[in-house]
Amino acid sequence: MNDNKHPVILGVRYFLAHTPGLVRHGSKPSRDLLAKPALWPSLSSHLRSYQDAVAYPPHQAFLGAIYPDELENLPKPWYKNAGPDYGLDSRWNPHGEIMPEEEFYALLKLADDFDLVWLEEDFSKEAALAWADHPLIDDSDIKKLGAGVPISAIEAQTNDPAVALPLQLRNGRLIGCVSRAHQQDATLTPDVLLENLACKSSAAMAFRTLLSSYGPDAANIDYVINSGEEAVGERYQRGGGNLGKAVAEMCGCVNATGADVKAFCSGPVHALIMAGALVNAGVFKNVAVVAGCSLAKLGMKYEGHLSLDQPVLEDVLAGMAVLVSADDGVSPRLRLDSVGRHSVGAGASQQAIFKCLVSEPLERLGLRYQDIDKYATELHNPELTEPSGSGNVPLLNYRLIAGMATLEDQLDKEDISKFVERHGMPGFSPTQGHIASAVSFLGHAWDKIAAGEMERAMFLAKGSLFLGRMTQLSDGLSFILERNQG
Repeated sequence: MNDNKHPVILGVRYFLAHTPGLVRHGSKPSRDLLAKPALWPSLSSHLRSYQDAVAYPPHQAFLGAIYPDELENLPKPWYKNAGPDYGLDSRWNPHGEIMPEEEFYALLKLADDFDLVWLEEDFSKEAALAWADHPLIDDSDIKKLGAGVPISAIEAQTNDPAVALPLQLRNGRLIGCVSRAHQQDATLTPDVLLENLACKSSAAMAFRTLLSSYGPDAANIDYVINSGEEAVGERYQRGGGNLGKAVAEMCGCVNATGADVKAFCSGPVHALIMAGALVNAGVFKNVAVVAGCSLAKLGMKYEGHLSLDQPVLEDVLAGMAVLVSADDGVSPRLRLDSVGRHSVGAGASQQAIFKCLVSEPLERLGLRYQDIDKYATELHNPELTEPSGSGNVPLLNYRLIAGMATLEDQLDKEDISKFVERHGMPGFSPTQGHIASAVSFLGHAWDKIAAGEMERAMFLAKGSLFLGRMTQLSDGLSFILERNQG
């Protein structure tokens, strides 16, 4: 590693799609609806309108319209008491857009190279018109939509859910379907393909937004690392696919190759550190890290929302894209010497994890806890998690960090709340685990550091490797982003 320089982050962008019509295909709702079809009227009646999703303050925070700390000043519940009156009603925001479901269904078709997605004729025309003024959609994209197929063909195709999954709008209108790609392959079923196409689409739109905002030209991207949670593959290699290169293709990166990194919620932080190392070693100059959505997590905690007669708030799909490059003397630096890792032998307690991810890196760099302006960790929106009994995840993590500072005599116990308020933030991210885990704050940190309003931020991601039943271990990785000293 070059001891005098660190890689920089040239830019960060995000993407949201409001997809209430896809909530029924989330893992939890789809399983429950199969067992209890009578659940659908209640679930469907609690789906939000696009206007409500756009005006929802945590979405506006995710997309950079407001700083996360400002959420504390807005009346709660956020889903009920904020919106246009607070100026929070824009589809287009500093860090990206929130796309309506009609256009996102068209995006699935754009991502489809194997005629898996069928869209109805009239809907295809409507989608083409809706896309006409989109700054990131060109004529070749609209041409790929095609003329669509008759509704009768879609109805016949969706008679058997093993053959095709219906695509319906929030109001129940059938507008298309996703077909299976193989008669027997369990990894090429309609539900799996829908998840993977949605992931590809959301990652690509975040990446297109990034390229349009910062450059360089797409042809100058060397490598794309995908860090989502999907499993692209087929029967012999169930998760062996490469969505990184597929996203690069969809974004016109003709000189790039790429690969995928898998680590559950920690994936994007692993990928960013790998990207920084590749750049610093001189292997590649411009490396993009992308992550698409987790469609399986739509409506994951719907039962808690219905129990309180509130909207099903897990109705958006998220994507992100980050551009890592060589030190330009200006852009915020990714400190490779700040990397913290939860090692195999570290132990599974929260104290052990935070020691590895926070305490040890700070000690190594000669920094104190208060030298980090903001800690970004599991930034799940508590309005999504609390109704189901999952609690306020960010607040718990910030109290644990403050507790570590008290154990190391860097903070008095009576100052824990002040520390949390100053160095933490309210959760604002959709519960798309790998997106919520630290990187949802990266755009805000970049803005503040580039403007000289913040010195450094620490990003720490935690992952539950035990979910895959291959190990009992947890995972964790961290790094510091700091102001460039030139």
